[in-house]
Amino acid sequence: MSAYRAFEVTGTRRFELVEREEQEPPLGHVRLRVEACGVCHSDVVAVEGMRPDPSASVVPGHEVVGVIDAIGPGVTTWRVGERVGVGYLGGHCGVCDFCRRGDFVNCADQPQTGTDVDGGYAESMIARAGGLVRIPEGIGSIDAAPLLCAGLTVFSALRQIDHVPGALVAVQGIGGLGHLGVQYAKKLGFRVAAIAAIARGTGKAELARRLGADHYIDSSTGDAGAQLQRLGGAAAVVATAASGTSMSPLVAGLAPRGRMVVVGAAADPIQVRTTDLIFGTRTVAGSLTGSSIDNEDSLRFAKARDVRPMTEVMPLAQAPQAYERMMSGQARFRIVLNMAV
Repeated sequence: MSAYRAFEVTGTRRFELVEREEQEPPLGHVRLRVEACGVCHSDVVAVEGMRPDPSASVVPGHEVVGVIDAIGPGVTTWRVGERVGVGYLGGHCGVCDFCRRGDFVNCADQPQTGTDVDGGYAESMIARAGGLVRIPEGIGSIDAAPLLCAGLTVFSALRQIDHVPGALVAVQGIGGLGHLGVQYAKKLGFRVAAIAAIARGTGKAELARRLGADHYIDSSTGDAGAQLQRLGGAAAVVATAASGTSMSPLVAGLAPRGRMVVVGAAADPIQVRTTDLIFGTRTVAGSLTGSSIDNEDSLRFAKARDVRPMTEVMPLAQAPQAYERMMSGQARFRIVLNMAV
């Protein structure tokens, strides 16, 4: 067996670069030679000690792209040498009640990559075969990594919108999720309003338009919900910025039967007036990433319509610094660890 490098975390932000011996993949699993891994805000669960037992070490990272170099018993649909991805949901069990009803995202026995099983801040990784995602030719590993979680999250939210092309869709937040959400929404044929969750000035307005936004709303200059109503009301709002306070006014900006889909996990609550829900038959819903086949849909769409993340690339040796930069909000907009440097 050969050795590989990995960053383990224990407690709160206690990173340690270790050498491990490669293991043969068990039943139903494969082993990957990791090429790239995105640094995502959801990594906080592992890194900040929010797991049931933070004293047990785990390798973070759930935007993983790699090449299969070993296949475990019982794996029949994957081959050594295939380039694949692994997202946050590491493969549904297929036998729980949710799986039996086809609700694979809410599987009751699904590993959360980089949280309760080792993830991609490493040169090698074991993954459940049912969670693997085929990476299409034409998308490099650095670009593909953020699409496996951030991209899939906004793409899945947008697929919940039952409106014709040309309808107004607002994307709240123009950050790691939002800059992809604006692109996906535009390429899906919607009229897009990009909403800056905090004051960003003209620089963010210009970026929003380059990404495809038809309208730019700076929520610091006035009621964002009222501004949406002046545009005719939004058929949907995809809320990506992790701030319940900034999400709250947007419900009133929905058109009748409009829907706010929340994908940004915030510590503070969303406050909604009951009348805004009742009069107009509006709804507020959450959306949790997607299954492995949903991820393949998202990647194929991204390739066909040229949706790409804006990335900063750092070597594996700088994973703790990459995590700190992501948490600071200074990254523009996704950080990817490149195992080749």
